[in-house]
Amino acid sequence: QTEDSLVSIINISYRDKPDRLDVFEALLVFDLLLRMTKALTEADGPSWREKLPPIPTVPLSVREKLAQQAAANQAQQHNGIKKDDRPGEYVKKAQALKEEGNALVKKGEYQKAVEKYTQSLKHNGSEVTTYTNRALCFLSLKQYRDAIRDCSDALRMDGSNVKALYRRAQAHKELKDIKACVDDLNSLLKVEPKNTAALKLLQEVQKK
Repeated sequence: QTEDSLVSIINISYRDKPDRLDVFEALLVFDLLLRMTKALTEADGPSWREKLPPIPTVPLSVREKLAQQAAANQAQQHNGIKKDDRPGEYVKKAQALKEEGNALVKKGEYQKAVEKYTQSLKHNGSEVTTYTNRALCFLSLKQYRDAIRDCSDALRMDGSNVKALYRRAQAHKELKDIKACVDDLNSLLKVEPKNTAALKLLQEVQKK
C-alpha cells in the first residue's frame, strides 16, 4: 500500500505540474502521508481508507508529453548537455552551428560537419534533424554504429521520423544485420507506404 500511495502522489504531481516532476517534493509529501496514515489508523481503524475519493490517474496526453521530455533529456545527457538559463540564445546558436554543418555536408566535408553538429547538440539536444544529419555523416564516414546511435536518439523523440528509420536501416544493412534493417524499413513504410528509397532497399536486402 505504501508503494501505491507513493505512485498516487507522483500522479498528483504530474496532474498539477505536467511540465515537470519534482521527486524531492513528492518524497516530502509521502513522509507526511505516512504520518497522517498512522494518525488516521489509530483514530478510525483500517477502514478510514474507504471514506476517501479515488485519486485521479495521469492523463494519456500528459504521459506522452513526459515520455517525449524524458527522451529528449536522455539524449541531452548522452551528448553531455547541461541545462541553461538562456534557452533562446542557445537554440539560436545551435541552429547556426547546424547550418554550418549543413554547408559542410554539401561540400562533402563530413568529419568537419560532424564536429559542427556535435557542437550544435551541446546547445540544443532536442533537435531531431541535427541527429539525423549527423547520422548521414556517420554513414558516409562508415561509422555505422554511431549512425545507429544518432538515429535511435532521434527516434526516441520522434518515433515516426522517416530519415532516422531509413538511415538506421542503411547502417544495419552495412553491419549485416538484415533483420533489424527490414524491421526499420517496415516501420518506415507504415508511415510512407510509397517511399521509393525504402522499397528499393527492402527489395535489395530481401534478395540476400
